[in-house]
Formats: sequence, C-alpha cells, structure tokens
Amino acid sequence: MQVQTIDLAEETLIRGCINNDRREQERLYRLFADEMYNVCLIYESDRDAVKDILQDAFIKVFKNISQYQSSGSLRGWVRRIVVNTALDYLRRKNGHRALVDIETISDMQLQTTTNGTNLGLKDIVAAVNRLPEGARLVFNLFALEGYSHKEIATKLEISEGTSKSQYSRARQFLQQWVEM
Repeated sequence: MQVQTIDLAEETLIRGCINNDRREQERLYRLFADEMYNVCLIYESDRDAVKDILQDAFIKVFKNISQYQSSGSLRGWVRRIVVNTALDYLRRKNGHRALVDIETISDMQLQTTTNGTNLGLKDIVAAVNRLPEGARLVFNLFALEGYSHKEIATKLEISEGTSKSQYSRARQFLQQWVEM
C-alpha cells in the first residue's frame, strides 16, 4: 500500500485546524465546500437540508481533524465524513426504518430525459435522483463512493443481498431511461 505524503501547505492547513485557527478552518472549508455540497446533493435534493448536512459534516471535520492520518488524501477523508453525515441525516429523517427493497416497487413511472440526444452530467444526475431512495443510496455508495456491498449493507442496515438487488435494479432503471 502506497502511503501518500502531504505537502507543507496541507500540513500547515491541518495543523492550523487542529489548533482551532479560524483562518485555516475557513481556508479548509473554502477548499472543499463547493465539491462537498455537490456530494451532499447526491444523497439529498432539499437544498436547505443539504446546507445543514454540509455544516454538520464540517463541524465533524474540524472536531476530528487531529485523527486524520496522511495515509490517504485529505479530500477523500473529508468526503467520507460528508457521505457518512448525509447517511446519518437520511437515517434520522426516515426514523431508522429499513430501506424498502426495490423489488417491491412496481410500475415505476418512466419518463424520457434525453429524447435520443447525448447525455450530459445534469441528465445523469437527474436520472439518478429519480431513483427510489434505497436504490439511489446503494447506487451512489457502490458506483460513486466505491463501497463494497458488504460495507453498504452494514452502513444502511440491510442485507448484502438487498444491496446487490437494489444496485442491479437501479442500473436497470437507469439503462431504461437512457435508452428512451
């Protein structure tokens, strides 16, 4: 395993955040806020809720920055906190209820988004956001975040089989929508 070394500027940034230097905290926030806001949008479409998730995530980042070990990128470490904060939010929002198995969803309304034109990033994001919540979460965690189905099952408190099933069905829906 290759250990990533951090440069002096990043080390100064991290040191400043550990020491509660507001300028360094603001610098870290500005460095990642826009990107992490977009990550939050993958998990929640309500922009007010996204702002709350982002704020909670950065509070966790600042509180736990001393635990960051330079074995991976700072960006990846921050992103993992943001994703976990978004998942925590969704668990609270849904009252810890288990995700509905996508197999039980029938006659999902399919709408054309491309009309035979090339897909842009906005089209893809819109299609993913149309997925039922459980399928969307599994798809995002597996395809975008790189989690295994076993890790997803643990995070979402579902079975590994349900994770695989939801991912498979999410892909089927997305392929149907793209082909229209």
